Amino acid sequence: MTTALITHPACLDHDPGAWHPESAERLRAVLSALDVPEFAALARVEAPGATVEQLTRVHPPAYVNGILAIHPEPGQPVHVDGDTVMSDGSAEAASRAAGAAVKAVDMVFGGEARNAFAAVRPPGHHAEPNRPMGFCLFNNVGIAALHARAQWGVQRVAVVDFDVHHGNGTQALFENDPDLFYASSHQSPFYPGTGSRAERGVAGNIVNAPLRAGDGGAAFRAVWEREILPALGQFNPGLLIISAGFDAHVDDPLAQLKLEISDYVWLTEALLDVAERCCGGRVVSVLEGGYDLDALARSSAAHVRVLMRA
Repeated sequence: MTTALITHPACLDHDPGAWHPESAERLRAVLSALDVPEFAALARVEAPGATVEQLTRVHPPAYVNGILAIHPEPGQPVHVDGDTVMSDGSAEAASRAAGAAVKAVDMVFGGEARNAFAAVRPPGHHAEPNRPMGFCLFNNVGIAALHARAQWGVQRVAVVDFDVHHGNGTQALFENDPDLFYASSHQSPFYPGTGSRAERGVAGNIVNAPLRAGDGGAAFRAVWEREILPALGQFNPGLLIISAGFDAHVDDPLAQLKLEISDYVWLTEALLDVAERCCGGRVVSVLEGGYDLDALARSSAAHVRVLMRA
């Protein structure tokens, strides 16, 4: 089996404005980096739209229907949060982004792929059940996790998050369910202001490893090796989902961590090793942040390259 690459052209139609860092050029850069002979073996799949049933496992029906009903006039985007904007193409883009994560779960459990990478936007890990925020409309990884339960009977699901920002939305969804595990390394203090070590969930099922501005690969690897990876292995999930944000890279303009591509390679290899022991290597990775186009493209390609070696 190979690695699946799941995306959709509609994800390019989400246009929060020329000033906004979460631009379509991000996804174009990732897809261009993966459109070379080295990645010819990827199983390239078009993302379906998520169903209302899939979306409402995480978000209340009124919220889902409200987001899907927002179709501004072209050139007249609507703010749904201070920095979260919807254009006329955003509703379908968000549906396809969540649908890509769901399709990734189905392919991995259905034997069509060894693992999968959902190259999508808008990102999702800041979206709480009842509100959009931080460029995010639907919580893509949360929707994938609860779909794995509903469709494939997977009781224990883990999400790990190496985006530079804490995934407050995923934590809010998971923290009261002892069979859901969320772990994050992130810059702190920083947006969104959550993610302290004291936030542990109902059963120690939340593991936060804050990093300081200026920290690099040594500090990053230390918190994963000493704190997150052991807790993940002890949780023993039936599926591992990765919130793959690449904005902790040293070149990223929105944050102050100093990771290199080699750090993402190291962590991807470590996560695959845990997944092999816990859940038969079943891994779904979903794109989150990353705002330097070159760093994002090269980091995503390095991440997928490791997935393909599994």
